[in-house]
Amino acid sequence: MFPPSLRSLIEGLARLPGVGEKTATRFALFLVTAEEDYVRLLGEQIQGLSSSIRPCHRCGFLAQVRSPDEPPLCSICADNHRDRSQLCVVGRMQDLLAIERSGAFRGRYFVLSKLLSPLDGVGPADLPLEALARRVHEDGVREVILATPPTVDGEATALLLARELRPQGVRVSRIASGVPHGGDIEYADQITLGRALEGRQLIE
Repeated sequence: MFPPSLRSLIEGLARLPGVGEKTATRFALFLVTAEEDYVRLLGEQIQGLSSSIRPCHRCGFLAQVRSPDEPPLCSICADNHRDRSQLCVVGRMQDLLAIERSGAFRGRYFVLSKLLSPLDGVGPADLPLEALARRVHEDGVREVILATPPTVDGEATALLLARELRPQGVRVSRIASGVPHGGDIEYADQITLGRALEGRQLIE
């Protein structure tokens, strides 16, 4: 039904996370009929991403490349008002963003970019353990907060990290998991309820 170039665009857009064929088609039709200046600018912005954005050399989050000779540093690592003594380890950049939106953490981060997953061929040697240990040492970190997801892979990763970090004399903690706010206890699974009880707090 569509010309080959438009079909190719739809297929490319459909590969984006959370975008199905219908949404990709809607995006493509919008771009075809949008103002030429807007489409050209959008294309230039997308094309420039690979050269202007790099992982932060300290935490792995996204950073703007300022010069070829300067290691990329993200806005969080560059913020001197952040607490250097607390380091939150996350599996993905999306997890970092979720924690930042909560406003509950003012320390710094370390992004693993992957979790232990034997089925996917990801073992301990594939995780940036040396970089994490170096970051803990260089920043004088006193507490490492493991914020990996409450999945089999996330739990295995947290256990490995705790084992690797404890010899450095740093406190290692794990984020609590429990019944979500506004959730119904009746529909919570056994593991979630168990963790909610274990992580209970006194009401003062």
